[in-house]
Amino acid sequence: MLELSILGFLYDTPLHGYELRKRITALTGHVRPVAESTLYPAIKRLEKAGLLARETQPGSTAAPRHVLTLTAAGRTELRHRLAEPARGDITDENRWFTLLAFLRHLPDPSAQADVLRRRLAFLEEPASFFYAGDRPLRAEELDDPFRQGILTIARATSEAELRWLRATLGSLDRSV
Repeated sequence: MLELSILGFLYDTPLHGYELRKRITALTGHVRPVAESTLYPAIKRLEKAGLLARETQPGSTAAPRHVLTLTAAGRTELRHRLAEPARGDITDENRWFTLLAFLRHLPDPSAQADVLRRRLAFLEEPASFFYAGDRPLRAEELDDPFRQGILTIARATSEAELRWLRATLGSLDRSV
């Protein structure tokens, strides 16, 4: 997801590493903070793969800055990753939000809709954080108020996302 975030943010505009790190941190929040020791090796991998270009520009008050730009190959790679996300990118909420943040860069509305349909199918599967054997438990079946809270919050979040997904899919389908 870090590489997807790098490609996604650079799709719009060239950025230097510090600004890129700020934007990624704003997207992932406290859940997955980005350390320099993680970000810069990822940048180097993407640069080595020909997906990014680096240009040195004079700093406004200090040392020169390295500005990163997405190459044509980087744009193609981003669109490929958006069009064909791994199952974990669909099922993990944090990874899903990262994918969703850049899905607009996939230019084909039907391809965007295909990704949203995968998420919709996942959310429509019966699931819970707690089970009785193989049967998912609902909040109303639990005596523990804290576990009830988890399931109540998860249900409300899922219902809101399902409404959004269905409305957005309707809109995308009408635009094709």
